[in-house]
Amino acid sequence: MPNFNNIVGRADVADAMIPDQIINEIIEEAPKSSVMLTNARRTPMSKGKAKQPVLAELPDAYWVDGDTGMKQTSKATWKNQTITAEELAVIVPVPDALIDDSDVPLWAQIRPLLAEAIGHKIDGAALFGQDKPNSWPTDIFTAAKAAGNAIEAGTNADLGADVAALGALVADQGFAINGFASKPGLNWQLIGLRTETGQPIYAPAMSQSQPATLYGYGLGEVYSGAWEPDKATMLGLDWDKQVVGIRQDITYDLFSEGVISDAEGKVVLNLMQQDTKALRVVMRVGWQTAIPVTRAGKGKKKIYPGGVITPAASSPVAA
Repeated sequence: MPNFNNIVGRADVADAMIPDQIINEIIEEAPKSSVMLTNARRTPMSKGKAKQPVLAELPDAYWVDGDTGMKQTSKATWKNQTITAEELAVIVPVPDALIDDSDVPLWAQIRPLLAEAIGHKIDGAALFGQDKPNSWPTDIFTAAKAAGNAIEAGTNADLGADVAALGALVADQGFAINGFASKPGLNWQLIGLRTETGQPIYAPAMSQSQPATLYGYGLGEVYSGAWEPDKATMLGLDWDKQVVGIRQDITYDLFSEGVISDAEGKVVLNLMQQDTKALRVVMRVGWQTAIPVTRAGKGKKKIYPGGVITPAASSPVAA
């Protein structure tokens, strides 16, 4: 009897004969850069500690009384602010068998993520005091609020007006904001804002070499994971006064021998015995805020080269 129904289907074929396609690309976000390493003034350090001279006393001038009046004297003084380099490091072990069997270059994927982790730690410590080394100064958010340089979003007509008011507060202490750092996504709240003449105050980033600007000054949204949106919407800073000291830039070392121990000294991994390699990343970095005396800030209890916009109690930003 003729048979016209025998067809070889997928159920009749082993998986090995029709293997799934392996896409040799990991879907992930590009590593986020550190706002501190990108914007602060960087200085190399030849030692573990460096001293930054900062103006401590301003000279005065005096009117001379008459043609033969006595001219008075004055002086300027400086003080040292210390930058202490602290070490950031981590080790990532991966078994050789996993590396060999992987269809993607794992080490090449891991390296930029480690650099991002370093940046996250630096940003968190400097901006909000997260796990901050004791040798580093008071974090930017806390110091700005202590100097009175804080405005709640919604205090004025819109966020743009709040930023302008913050700039005036900082200027009253003798400093000039020349850049901003903000929570992720703030650009969507800024796009519709205009000046009284209808000009946009915010310009979105056109490319990597042309970042977003607010009132003509660079605005960087902090995507490193360090931002605390419940504390701050935006920071406005004189970035020239934020100094990052680099004692040792990021280095990567791959080890095939050695052991990894826990805090009690117990060996938890033997690289040679367990056929594993370990990538170690190390960076030694310091940070300091230079706060020179200013004529505008003379007589004030505290001054600081930056300020903060704190979150509104309830209402969203108006356009």
